[in-house]
Amino acid sequence: MSVSPTVKKILRAIAAVTMVLGLGGGAYYFYYGRPPLVKVGIATLAPVSEFVYGSGIVEPVQWAKVVPVQRRRLVQMCRCEGSMVKQGQVLAQQDNAEETAQLKEMEAAHQQFIRDLDRANKDDKPKAEIEQRRTAVEQSSSRIAAQKSRIEGLVLRAPMDGLVLRRDSEVGEIVGPTDVLFWVGTPSPLQVVAEINEEDILHVALGQTALLTNEAFANQSMRATVSQITPKGDPTKKSFRVYLRLPTNTPLKIGMNVEVNIIFRETPSAIVVPNEAILDGAVQAVSDGKVKRIPVATGVRGTRATEVKGAISPGVTLLVPARKELADGRRVRTENVVSQVVPPPAAGPDSSGRPETSRDHIDQEIATSLSTHLNNIVSDARRDAR
Repeated sequence: MSVSPTVKKILRAIAAVTMVLGLGGGAYYFYYGRPPLVKVGIATLAPVSEFVYGSGIVEPVQWAKVVPVQRRRLVQMCRCEGSMVKQGQVLAQQDNAEETAQLKEMEAAHQQFIRDLDRANKDDKPKAEIEQRRTAVEQSSSRIAAQKSRIEGLVLRAPMDGLVLRRDSEVGEIVGPTDVLFWVGTPSPLQVVAEINEEDILHVALGQTALLTNEAFANQSMRATVSQITPKGDPTKKSFRVYLRLPTNTPLKIGMNVEVNIIFRETPSAIVVPNEAILDGAVQAVSDGKVKRIPVATGVRGTRATEVKGAISPGVTLLVPARKELADGRRVRTENVVSQVVPPPAAGPDSSGRPETSRDHIDQEIATSLSTHLNNIVSDARRDAR
């Protein structure tokens, strides 16, 4: 059967319109009808900790400074830095020429006072005169003793048995009571003397564990134990002094600065989610391609992850970051899933007044674990359209 040209034109027009409508409908679905593409993460089970931050210095448990009492020129200094010394051993000598000359004059005068007293006794002088001369002898003896004490004070001695940890100043310098010439102490045991903010000191107790960091040992975990807390704080610095006992095998050296994180609460098994997953006191779970809002209470907060409590279990897929415009029941397509591989050891509280770097090492493993990407998951377009 032959088809007229008019009918052919009509059929071609219908086919063209159908194709345009199909393409248009497909484009509309692709850009507007498909569920939005979202990034997701996984709620993980891990131990977390709360801690108090501070900074401290490594010091020997027993040590002392050697400081001159008088301001004089140094005439002798031992080359004993790093050497063991005994209590009372001479470490340095200040110039005592002036004091020695005065002592000789006093001793000469003292001998004259003694001769005058002997003569008064032989000549049977009045009792009052004899007592006067005896008093002069006693006073002279006291002045000589005081002068010898001043001279002895110009000799600087080791205050204890121990190691000369540091030696400052050189022969010829003029030093006084404000100058520390030597540090003498026992090389072990060592401790960290830390300053803790008065707002946090109530969380600190004897026996607590502290995590220490130092740039020289960036990849090494170091611990200490709270051994003493100073009862009176510093009202100017608004801080309390806390002493942390170091283990015998610590790699830290005397005088090093460390950052201190004292753990005061540990949860061995807590649910941790990325910080971006929390929005207005809730997280958005993704199940069967649909969004579901789950209210949660937050616990320990780190720089990248937060402990949550509520009707949420480990392994739940969450929107990361959470998206306020996606209501409950909205279908979504997941772009990636972040999986927990290694449980993190700890996470710290989010204290805005604290240095951020002090907490990064605590939840570094959390961030590393939560940033591990698996293969992208592509949802079936037909299933998403239903």
